[in-house]
Amino acid sequence: MEATNLLYRDPALYDVIQSDSTGAGMCQTLIEMYWPDARTLVDFGCGTGRDLEILAKRFECTGLDLQPGMVDYARQARPELDIRIGDIRTVRLWRCVDVVTCLGNSLAYVHDNNEITQVFATFAAHAQRGSLLVLCSPVAPITSTEPMTATVDTPSGPATVTIRHEWDLRTQINTMHRHWVLTSGDEAQDEIRRRVLLPRELEQYAERAGFEVLSMIDSSGGRLAGPTAYTVARYT
Repeated sequence: MEATNLLYRDPALYDVIQSDSTGAGMCQTLIEMYWPDARTLVDFGCGTGRDLEILAKRFECTGLDLQPGMVDYARQARPELDIRIGDIRTVRLWRCVDVVTCLGNSLAYVHDNNEITQVFATFAAHAQRGSLLVLCSPVAPITSTEPMTATVDTPSGPATVTIRHEWDLRTQINTMHRHWVLTSGDEAQDEIRRRVLLPRELEQYAERAGFEVLSMIDSSGGRLAGPTAYTVARYT
């Protein structure tokens, strides 16, 4: 993923650009709604630990991520957190927690059906009866092919990024092409490929792993309408 995503190659830049993320807050709201007494949490695909740092104020947390560069940065930037390298498809901590989370589109980077099944088996392996699973993932494609240009604040000044989306119905892969013009005048390109699991499809993967889906809401917290959803499920 580092090879195809500029932000994963530069975790400090990732942290700045994602600083306005509401993922941790939404996750915490859902936990308070469905299991306010939860105490322990594992976050799969924790990246730089940005969300985990917020959640750790309320829960006893462990974070795992596949990318050594992100984990190294997280350990330096947030040494108080327990962050480890681990593949979401196969990792086992050999303990169960109250809440399992997978935020920030981490699930969408797993494209193969069998491997998605493995991921949900990982979630189940860390759950006990009553444990919550909280996911953030795309549930509808972005089909517009018109490019969009935006200005992004970076540590070295404003950068311009032009984004174009491509949708492959056969594979259910949404590809985001980005062209960056940095403050220095340097240019960079990256490509992010995300698997879209439609709501009923996502529900089926969860149920096969032993989870009952309790709610799916839009990233704004309202009725499911946008391309990204928060899903909360309980292990039965």
